[in-house]
Amino acid sequence: MSAPAPIARLLGTRRFSTLAAALLTLPYWTSGIAKLFDLDGALGEARHFGLEPAALVVGLTIAVQIGGSLLVILRRQAWLGAGALGVFTTAATLIAHPFWQVADPIARFHERNTFLEHVGLIGGLMLAAVLQEREA
Repeated sequence: MSAPAPIARLLGTRRFSTLAAALLTLPYWTSGIAKLFDLDGALGEARHFGLEPAALVVGLTIAVQIGGSLLVILRRQAWLGAGALGVFTTAATLIAHPFWQVADPIARFHERNTFLEHVGLIGGLMLAAVLQEREA
């Protein structure tokens, strides 16, 4: 069953799909911008997770977060932007949210939820790449 006509028109507009891409990538581009304005905090975060050289990690992270988001939002090689964000999210999630190593049940519950939310983002990025490739 297809969507009612008003919904189908909305779903077919460029503004709606651009908004959807901006919202999907919101966690990434806002994080990249925040890191640009707080490099000391970003370097501290990288070091906290044992990621060295921290300056290189932070630079690459900012480039992927902002650059990948722009590629998806602007529909310019969206598959590349979504792929870069997906690989980044996979690595970051495995490093920052290893819920299976958390002993406290409440903390494990929260870490598992965060882990699964990130997996959902990866699925959304995959879907964005598929849909934008079909538009091309």
